[in-house]
Amino acid sequence: MNYLTLENVSKSFGDKVLFRDLNLQINRGEKVALVARNGAGKSTLLKVVAGLEAPEGENARLLLHRDIRLGYLPQEPQLDERQTVLEVAFSADNPLLQALREYEQALLLPERRERLQNAIARLDDLQAWDAEARAKEILFRFGITQLDQPVGELSGGQRKRLALARLLIEEPDFLVLDEPTNHLDMDMIEWLENYLQAPNRTLLMVTHDRYFLERVCDTILELDRGTLFRYPGNYSEFLRRKATRHEVESAELEKTRKLLRHELEWIRRMPKARGTKAKARVDRFHQLQEKASVRQERQEVQIDFEGSRLGGKILECHNLSKSFSELKIVEGFDYKFKKGERVGIVGPNGVGKTTFLRLLTGELRPDGGKVVIGGTVRFGYYTQEGIQLDEDKRVIEVVRAIAEYIPLEKGRKLTAEQLLERFLFDRRQQQVYVSQLSGGEKRRLHLLTVLMQNPNFLLLDEPTNDLDILTLNVLEDWLLRFPGCVVIVTHDRFFLDKIAHHLFLFTGNGHIKDFNGTYQDYRRYIKELERETRRAERREAEKRNASQPAPKPGLSPEQRRELKRLERQLQKLEERKTEILERFAAGTTDAEEIARLSVELKELESQIEEKESRWMELADLA
Repeated sequence: MNYLTLENVSKSFGDKVLFRDLNLQINRGEKVALVARNGAGKSTLLKVVAGLEAPEGENARLLLHRDIRLGYLPQEPQLDERQTVLEVAFSADNPLLQALREYEQALLLPERRERLQNAIARLDDLQAWDAEARAKEILFRFGITQLDQPVGELSGGQRKRLALARLLIEEPDFLVLDEPTNHLDMDMIEWLENYLQAPNRTLLMVTHDRYFLERVCDTILELDRGTLFRYPGNYSEFLRRKATRHEVESAELEKTRKLLRHELEWIRRMPKARGTKAKARVDRFHQLQEKASVRQERQEVQIDFEGSRLGGKILECHNLSKSFSELKIVEGFDYKFKKGERVGIVGPNGVGKTTFLRLLTGELRPDGGKVVIGGTVRFGYYTQEGIQLDEDKRVIEVVRAIAEYIPLEKGRKLTAEQLLERFLFDRRQQQVYVSQLSGGEKRRLHLLTVLMQNPNFLLLDEPTNDLDILTLNVLEDWLLRFPGCVVIVTHDRFFLDKIAHHLFLFTGNGHIKDFNGTYQDYRRYIKELERETRRAERREAEKRNASQPAPKPGLSPEQRRELKRLERQLQKLEERKTEILERFAAGTTDAEEIARLSVELKELESQIEEKESRWMELADLA
């Protein structure tokens, strides 16, 4: 079933054409991602699809299937600040959700028993208890627990999570999401990833989360120079097909230019008197000339700041402690930073990661202990809030306020105008006011203002929010070459895995654990701990069963047979897993065999997790 059709859709703002004559179809069950450079029109296209902006063009058409409901999540949701969290979460014009809202409101007023009884009866009539459980799970997953809190008291991140939760509770047929992972912690992102992978969900989203693109999406659209290119497959397939397209375009352009040179020679030799055939050839020459003049814009941000010299003594934390009322941020933390370290900070929202960065820079005083900063340390602090400037300033004025000339590697210098061009702000856009920039463009400008001061100790607080993938790739490559220290707070798992050597894990109550490895290493470590716990519980249960051979009253005969069967299967799977790991450790397998065994190992781990989960269900009934 076709959900969405766009035909000949264009959009422009003043002289700037975002896209022209776009055509797009999305069918039921498709999971489509839209990628492009910042400012190319991604969010605008989503607004057109959502019906918030009208398509332009004489023959433009937008067709949405009449029997489906579309749900749209903007980058910055606008919520009624006078309402409570509960009123917003269940605000859809839907009898079931209205009944749920009445029930939740009644729970907040237990003294009004009649109201609660009526709400329960209404849910019984609608058979809505499954929906109530789903809604509660969604709210819990996004950390939304204070249902009576006014929306006006929420932070920007909490509002984004509330808007996303409301959308998922409504269960629209077609989800249109603009950067849905912004302001989510990693557990929330992984839950959302699993939720969206369900086969019956239809999705169009803008995201820079490359693990999302890899694991969720089956189609990627690239908006490039106002044209929409469609790539079947996930992120890695997109990269392969895009590289092939660029190679073909380059080859075609070179072929056209060679033909143009040949035709140009003929034009110059041709006598003044022209016949019909000659005129046709002249017309063909002009067509080739127009085709060959098309520029292949492969623009990307250029980062080549040299960074200030960093001495031997960098930054040391001695018995560092900080609390806000009952909330402990840090308790007894000790660490000495070394040159070239790249540390990722991981923990749930609200645990104090941003506060920790402010302690490191000296912006915030600790309650106990101290932070010793070396004399050569020059911080570059990319904050979550972004640029705190008068939005009436022009882009060029923002940069000139810091410096007119900027030193680069090997003694070179750039003017403020040249530097902005390297960050994809052309001379015309440099005269634009900050208020007119897209969210991603503001982020890119903020990144420039941080890096142009040549720091040698970078603190990056959610640097990936709203940046396009191309800019992220360039930033990652530069950070890998950066000789100073980098501390990163980010929810972007791909970015974290690529940059961070090790992690500071905020486990709560002020405890910070230093984990040596990437985020994926940490997730594997946690999963293995969970599996080991389940294995221990299983072994303990088996011992109890052996000493008490009497039938289990809580299990049917079939369930007891299934439990025994699962125990045998798990034992075989564990033996095969151990065998593969021993072969890896021996180092005698070739590359092809390693690849085959890696696929088998991943499948084994999935089967073990699934069977252990079922075993635990049955064991609890015993």
